[in-house]
Amino acid sequence: MKVIPIAFDSFGVRSMSTLVMTKDANVYIDPGVALGPTRYGLPPTDAEYKALEFSRENIMKLCRDFADVVVVTHYHYDHHPFPDDREMYEACFSGKLVFAKDRMNNINLSGKNRGRIFEKNVRDIAKSLTWGDGTKAEFGKTMIEFSPAVWHGDVGSRVGKVIMVYIQEGKNSFLFGSDAQGLADPDALSWFVKKDPDFAIIDGYPTIFVGWKMKKSNFDESKIHLKEALKKTKMKNMILEHHILRDVNYKEKMKDVFDTAKKLNKNIKTAAEYYGLDNLFLEAWRKEITKSERKVDVKKYYTELSEKISSMTK
Repeated sequence: MKVIPIAFDSFGVRSMSTLVMTKDANVYIDPGVALGPTRYGLPPTDAEYKALEFSRENIMKLCRDFADVVVVTHYHYDHHPFPDDREMYEACFSGKLVFAKDRMNNINLSGKNRGRIFEKNVRDIAKSLTWGDGTKAEFGKTMIEFSPAVWHGDVGSRVGKVIMVYIQEGKNSFLFGSDAQGLADPDALSWFVKKDPDFAIIDGYPTIFVGWKMKKSNFDESKIHLKEALKKTKMKNMILEHHILRDVNYKEKMKDVFDTAKKLNKNIKTAAEYYGLDNLFLEAWRKEITKSERKVDVKKYYTELSEKISSMTK
């Protein structure tokens, strides 16, 4: 099994877009990418728009060329294409077996509306469209299982629910945590421990909002859940990504989680670090880049990233 990160926050965009390749099925999870519309009261920089375009092209190419199965874990636009992006819809879903978050059940109003548009755009081009919540599918020796809907972060979150994805091929297993934000929902933690993956990609808690939009007690609880996931599973490697990387001080705020991983001889990395690349925190650096206090070479970075991705798909 190969787990291949395609577009992530550590690459300078908002996304968790991932390709998983097994002998019997290539599974593309969350073919979407976006930018934060405002940060520090500022719009995205030119560097972010360049990263967005590179990421979008990579997503379309990898989906079109490799994916048999495409999964959409929820209907935020950093996880599936924007409604009017017909080119991306065609590239990512045409002729594919599509599994997506149930757009009618365990979902908020915004998700229902976006899910309705998604279904309309996909129905006529996909090979099939199946609501994934709580189901499983087998492709030869590859088994794909979807969690029941869990909260997008804290229990009762106004942004609704997501599904997580578990893929098993023989003795190898991988779990994609979607926007579960540090497994903050006890049901997300419970499903994670039950699946007991070797490797996982998990969305981290949005620490920049703690003490403001989000309660510190909820953040502390999510850290307890992550430590439980480290202690109670055989997982050796975790990619911790997405919301948490919009805070350059995330490692200090998560020190107890990183310390627990170290004691257990387990690794926590970003997607960029997984490839041996530097982190490209373009959104968190927006103020510095806007003021010309930080220079970045996005083209050079994405050339190297594309080489890393290409080597893993061979």
